[in-house]
Amino acid sequence: MVNKEKLWERAADFHGHVCGGLTIGYKASLYAADLLNLNFSDDEEIVCIAENDACGCDAIQSVLGCSVGKGNLLFHMRGKQAFSFYNRKTGKSVRLVLKDKPEGMTKEESFEYYRGCEPEEMFDVKETTIKLPTQAKLFDSYKCECCGEVTGANWIRIQNGKKVCLDCYDHYDRFNV
Repeated sequence: MVNKEKLWERAADFHGHVCGGLTIGYKASLYAADLLNLNFSDDEEIVCIAENDACGCDAIQSVLGCSVGKGNLLFHMRGKQAFSFYNRKTGKSVRLVLKDKPEGMTKEESFEYYRGCEPEEMFDVKETTIKLPTQAKLFDSYKCECCGEVTGANWIRIQNGKKVCLDCYDHYDRFNV
């Protein structure tokens, strides 16, 4: 892995500024890399399931190469500063959950606190609770016969004999009429 200062600079450049949230994702990435023997993911060798969509996810993208587009950064929205990392090559995984910080800190104090912590001071290491997702799947595409926009097959519905996208689909629900 590249030296830590270069990784921090890469994360900050990608995110656009430095903050406590970026630091959390950066330290989680370093810790996961150490615990699971990870390097930058060129494809889907590493998977991260983030339980939030906050600043730290940008650090995970830039440090470990997990991204939404590659299908190896997934969101299981729970509002927690928790990240599950998976190494597809070894089958090993870990869930890192942010520990409580001292109360009453300003935003700036929190940033400095996290910058000064070692990853093992910041996170509880737990077993993953979500099974490793399958690799990303490619879908055929179809043109919606209503709006004309091309849509992946998994998101097409048949309505009145026509292929329609979810935006054009008239959802039927007898309980919420």
